[in-house]
Amino acid sequence: MDSALVLTQIFNGFSLASLYLLAALGLALSFGLMRVINMAHGEMLMLGGYLAYLTLLAVPGPMGILVAMPVAFAGAACMGGVIQIGLVRHLSARPLDTLLATWGVSLILQQAARSLFGAIGVDVTAPAWLDGGFTLAGANVPSSRLFILAVAAAVLAALALVLARTRIGLLVRAVNQDRMMAAATGIDVRRVDLAMFCLGTGIAGLAGVVLALLGPVTPNVGQSYIVPAFLVVVMGGLGSIVGTTVAALLLGLFSALAQIFVDVSVAQVLLLAFVILFIQVRPQGVIASRSRALDA
Repeated sequence: MDSALVLTQIFNGFSLASLYLLAALGLALSFGLMRVINMAHGEMLMLGGYLAYLTLLAVPGPMGILVAMPVAFAGAACMGGVIQIGLVRHLSARPLDTLLATWGVSLILQQAARSLFGAIGVDVTAPAWLDGGFTLAGANVPSSRLFILAVAAAVLAALALVLARTRIGLLVRAVNQDRMMAAATGIDVRRVDLAMFCLGTGIAGLAGVVLALLGPVTPNVGQSYIVPAFLVVVMGGLGSIVGTTVAALLLGLFSALAQIFVDVSVAQVLLLAFVILFIQVRPQGVIASRSRALDA
């Protein structure tokens, strides 16, 4: 077997894992804290991609993509806030209703994007400093995929810092452990839910920006990543950030290495089979969550 091909696929696996991680972190946050499955999460990726496209139209040049990232984060976070306040908050006691309502929002957002931008995708041109790449030990390393890896690492580090070292992180951990007791001690549980939902959708917006560097942004672009993102959350252990990270790495590497032997479609089937077998052996996921909220 060609060692250069294997090394290239290993790098692609890490790059794919970083995309899975950015797409799955928001789902892990919302489910871990509120037990809400947000079916419109893929459309937050789409929204981030379109906001990147509009930002680069307004701010062309090498720094446009860096301006697009906070714009996409803020735009997706605001949309997440509207969804949480308008729907999720009122349906949180009925998980199936939440699932159906957010699915409806997903369809509305897709049609809105189709009406505004058309069914054909729009291209986000990467700045010149992300063109090209280099060869490392025989493996091709494109600069754009290296940038995606750096963004994922920065987001993960920032999220870990927020959860471990800030007051909002302390409140989140308290609500996650025992929602009723946290409310009884005076914590505004609804405000914590809103903050985490906005943070999760904002991260999905960032995922949309880096995804736009790899291909055109279409109304359905988020659907391509939402299923792997759900698989990452389920395999990682519901609500576990560490488990989500490990699961994203496992699934990204598995998918990339499988494509050495089979085409992309068959690799997706093998990926699903791998997750099913893993859950059969370890139903609690990579990391078992210890939370009274999840035990209820």
